[in-house]
Amino acid sequence: MRRLAVALVALLLLTGCSIQGSREPVIRSAEPTTGGETPQGGIWRPTSDPVALASGLAIPWSVVPLSGGGALISERGSGRILELTADGGVREAGIVPGVVAGGEAGLHGIATFEDAGTAWLYAYHGAADDNRVVRMPLTGSPGDLALGTAQTVVTGIPRARNHDGGRIVFGPDGMLYIGTGDAGVPDRAQDVESSAGKILRVTPDGDAAPDNPFGNAVFSLGHRNVQGLGFTSDGQLWASEFGQNTWDELNRIEAGGNYGWPAVEGIAERDGFIDPVIQWPPAEASPSGIAAVGDTIFVAGLRGERLWAVDVADAASVSSDDFYVGEYGRLRDAVAVGERLWLLTNNTDGRGDPREGDDLLLQVDLAAGR
Repeated sequence: MRRLAVALVALLLLTGCSIQGSREPVIRSAEPTTGGETPQGGIWRPTSDPVALASGLAIPWSVVPLSGGGALISERGSGRILELTADGGVREAGIVPGVVAGGEAGLHGIATFEDAGTAWLYAYHGAADDNRVVRMPLTGSPGDLALGTAQTVVTGIPRARNHDGGRIVFGPDGMLYIGTGDAGVPDRAQDVESSAGKILRVTPDGDAAPDNPFGNAVFSLGHRNVQGLGFTSDGQLWASEFGQNTWDELNRIEAGGNYGWPAVEGIAERDGFIDPVIQWPPAEASPSGIAAVGDTIFVAGLRGERLWAVDVADAASVSSDDFYVGEYGRLRDAVAVGERLWLLTNNTDGRGDPREGDDLLLQVDLAAGR
């Protein structure tokens, strides 16, 4: 913690700002790097103490790097989208309209997509009666971005005080993948006509992808509460999922796959269900955002207050290691930026113990090795 404190002091000197008594973020951006190929038998690991790139964030949920070194950050309770600029500034790019926060619902995952020369920001959020995905054109130039008029992409995802899912990501196939929760009604996860407890796959306009396995937007089912989505370089989709009281999961996602909830939780070895590649007791994980670097999946842990690194190169022998246990509190998101990793803490969400400067956007260096 002393090294983090020193980094924060240096950051404040650079920006001329103070975090005392203020909820305004203090942000310094980092340039993306290139890389990410894992040597045979190697696993990517953090090789540095985290450095704070941002402080004073209020319930941050998702961060998306932008070309040129900036980023966009969502705040769950306020519905704000913050722009982290390449020159170290921070500003409000806009507020996602129609966000209704409460319980675990609010503004959740964000993703960017460019189509026919238009840059779009997609956002998953809780509305008055449902969870939904909207998109807004990003107008202006880097350092002065703004949100244009929102367009509806997907509606009708059940919402509740908990189990609202919320992670979104574009796949290498150009489709949008949406992780949802069962919204407190477990049987919905097994109903292929319900969007709850699923991973959905839709076109950028929100239509069901034409080759989906059930003829609708459902890509996989049997999920309790999907919190992280990410692709390895081979195009494989991975998802992290909150369990109930026994096991949290990291799953390799297959089209049409049934991941068992509520019939099973964790590794069950039952016909008809796909087991997770690794499971953890909730006290050690409550896995949220994930990031893939080579054959390593980094998993941000909320209740577990740690970063997991999972080597998935060998499906028959998946291994893991954890880092920063208890040092920075709850971790909500993990994003790969070349050979660096960005982490969002989530100590201001009502379940954590906020520390000075929370919440933070942290950066760590990565290296591959055994």
